[in-house]
Amino acid sequence: MRKIDPVLHERLVTLVSAMGYELIGCELLPQGRQMIFRIYIDSEAGVTVDDCSLVSRQVSAMMDVCDPIEGRYSLEVSSPGINRPLFEIKHYRKYMGKQVKIKLYAPIDQRRQYKGILQRIEGEDIYLLVEGSGQEVKLPFSAIEKANLIGDICF
Repeated sequence: MRKIDPVLHERLVTLVSAMGYELIGCELLPQGRQMIFRIYIDSEAGVTVDDCSLVSRQVSAMMDVCDPIEGRYSLEVSSPGINRPLFEIKHYRKYMGKQVKIKLYAPIDQRRQYKGILQRIEGEDIYLLVEGSGQEVKLPFSAIEKANLIGDICF
């Protein structure tokens, strides 16, 4: 997953906010010969397919004008879903005590993937109680490539 340009991110925050939604985050993922540019949005009332379609049209028009991504890509607008991605430190704070899955850019303690309970945040460090071992591990926010909440499904 590639990070997007901070200027593009700010433009998207401004556009999506003006439409009444929150920009949760963006990711640029390789898919064959092109990329997928995925945008996650949310709102207090939740997100419908119509909301995604509306935001997609507006973002697409903006992207056509400023053309910030080189090469071919497909734009996708999505709700965060049950396995909500975590993009910023504030997202981790919001879901303290919840179960997450984290993938790192490089191994820490000979592991790149961790699953466990968010324990606390100190500065830019995420503390995770690792599933199965009961050990707490410190993961620098800058080392995290991708993180997702593990959603609870109750019947």
